[in-house]
Amino acid sequence: MSRIRYIIMASSLSNISVRELKKAVTLRVRIEALEQQLAAILGDAAPAAAGGRGGRRKMSASARAKIGAAQRLRWAKQRKGVKGPKKGRRKMSASARARIAASARARWAKVKARGGRTLAG
Repeated sequence: MSRIRYIIMASSLSNISVRELKKAVTLRVRIEALEQQLAAILGDAAPAAAGGRGGRRKMSASARAKIGAAQRLRWAKQRKGVKGPKKGRRKMSASARARIAASARARWAKVKARGGRTLAG
């Protein structure tokens, strides 16, 4: 029984009469009997599907080895990529800086010529 169903049943049990409680118990017994009959017919496949996955899934040794090998490869690739030092910041040439500074001065000269105080306005 799932945890939510249990909580709902526990909270609703305090609000029902004895007669309703007996009726609920007989219904539960009938449901369990029907589930057992269904399991006998279907070969234990239905209860596991209704209540979740049964037990732990089995994995073959070869499948586990393949998964482990693939993970080790991923780790090796990751370690390989981290080997060298990180590259430093890119440096701008002096002529490029001079061009940018000149264009900024020209832009501000236009702004001040029209009497503005900001580039946006």
